[in-house]
Amino acid sequence: MKVLKDILYNIKIISIQGDVKTPINQLTFDSRKANSKSLFFAIQGTNIDGHDYIQDALDLGCKSIVVDKEISIKGINLIIVENTKIALALAANNFYNEPSKELKLIGITGTNGKTTIATLLFNLYNLMGFQTGLISTIVNKIGLNELPSTHTTPDPISLNILLRRMVDEGISHCFMEVSSHAIHQNRITGISFSGGVFTNITHDHLDYHKTFKEYINVKKSFFDKLPKTAFALTNIDDKNGEIMLQNTQAKKISYSLKSISKYHAKILENDFSGLLMSINKQEIWTKLIGDFNAYNLLAVFGVSQELGEDERDVLTTLSQLKSISGRFQFFKSKTGIISIIDYAHTPDALKNVLKTIENIRTKNESVYTIIGCGGNRDKRKRPEMAKIACNLSDKVIFTSDNPRTENPEEIIEDMMIGVDAVHYKKTLKIVDRTEAIKIAVSMAKKNDIILIAGKGHENYQEIKGVKHPFDDVQKILEILNKFNK
Repeated sequence: MKVLKDILYNIKIISIQGDVKTPINQLTFDSRKANSKSLFFAIQGTNIDGHDYIQDALDLGCKSIVVDKEISIKGINLIIVENTKIALALAANNFYNEPSKELKLIGITGTNGKTTIATLLFNLYNLMGFQTGLISTIVNKIGLNELPSTHTTPDPISLNILLRRMVDEGISHCFMEVSSHAIHQNRITGISFSGGVFTNITHDHLDYHKTFKEYINVKKSFFDKLPKTAFALTNIDDKNGEIMLQNTQAKKISYSLKSISKYHAKILENDFSGLLMSINKQEIWTKLIGDFNAYNLLAVFGVSQELGEDERDVLTTLSQLKSISGRFQFFKSKTGIISIIDYAHTPDALKNVLKTIENIRTKNESVYTIIGCGGNRDKRKRPEMAKIACNLSDKVIFTSDNPRTENPEEIIEDMMIGVDAVHYKKTLKIVDRTEAIKIAVSMAKKNDIILIAGKGHENYQEIKGVKHPFDDVQKILEILNKFNK
């Protein structure tokens, strides 16, 4: 429990009405969770304005409200601030005693690779004996304890609760995905990072950010706010890699496969068994596959070195790491069919996965790609993803991903716009995702490759607002098993 004035520290306040010594035992932006000891924040969201629910909070006994609109309510503690989203983040940081300052907290941002890098770092540091935390799209972890993950980056209250719990349970290092939504919505405002990593930036989330320039600038703002005591590690093979570091006060560091950089790697061998790499002139073999994983491993190595770990210990431990759930997850059936599950849901990610397959395959086998696009998301990438799939596959099955409230058949038609006439014969449209996988398996022969892209680790399919159980990994293994009999 804290008194109101301590919770409001460092927040830009326009006016205060009431008693700043009022004890508060809970922060909330959900009016349904308010009580007499709550501090309720009225947040303007994309579809809902929390200011419309102030009366609901008052009806539940709430006596302390934070707003960023001119409102007159007598008999309560009313705090008017410049921005309630920023105020919420700073208040949560204050309420939970600035937990991020007690951790080595590393934020990873970019379009692709965030989950893999954060998870590999978590696994690396666990294997090296550290008490480690993870905040990711797939799962949140406090040591070996797993907690469900609902967002890539949690809301400010959930985030600070999680970080405080990590500190209280003896965690020393935490590796955290930082999404562009989280940066833009001020979910990480007030959080103290020891370092930041930029992976790459490509076409994604333009349904939210509207323009690619805005998307870049949002990512860049994460690095702009890093302190002098932190490091900023960027992939300079990406054309926007150096832009990320233009205004940062943090120590500027680079990694690459193609450019001159502090941390550099070469791919010596690349096949379905793994990668043989040279990192800073030291050879390492890893079970991970593909150029994109070479970048991910190099970023992990760079972070470990900036945090002061022994180079030889790190390289030895890196060779023990396995692929991440739903990220180029590889299976070979008894009949010799190769299946790959990957989360690729952007044009660049899909291209990277298919290029990796193209580079490894012998050309004596066929590549079947099963792909869809999410509903209620950026429609501009749909034809582009279809075009990439057709250019780099022998057969493409367009199917349902997470259609959400859209008609999956209409999503597929949007994708078909990107299919050149010369490729029509190699495409099939099968809305039912299970049926699409069955058809691919029935057509595939020994050594053929089936890529199931888009959902990766997800264990559901969202249709008309309802999440139905659906796991690509379980589904392909189940179907392959039936065909093996």
